[in-house]
Amino acid sequence: MNRTMTCILCPNGCEMNLEYEEKELISVSGNRCPKGAGYAEQEIKNPMRSIASSVLVEGGDLPLCSVRLSAPIPRERIPEVMTEIRKLHAFAPVHIGDVLLPHVLGLDSDVIATRNIEKQN
Repeated sequence: MNRTMTCILCPNGCEMNLEYEEKELISVSGNRCPKGAGYAEQEIKNPMRSIASSVLVEGGDLPLCSVRLSAPIPRERIPEVMTEIRKLHAFAPVHIGDVLLPHVLGLDSDVIATRNIEKQN
């Protein structure tokens, strides 16, 4: 099979042409740096993604806190991880970097806060 994709690993944003069969990469062209070939191979074998979302905060000066994953997860696990994130609620104060859910679904990724939320006065 053939596929065209844009590499997102560096600012070049190279448009790459891939040739592959099932999950085996045969060739990559169009990448201007070596990172592109590695990214293409990962996308064919095991695509990984990160998630950014928000969780409810009780007793805070804001009702929501933005969160993200500490490491990418397999793309097919996104719906399950989002279900777990939707169940979360934090208690103020929340600080940037606080782990709100460690090793979500047994994966090597934590749900961490990306915003400070202070206690409501």
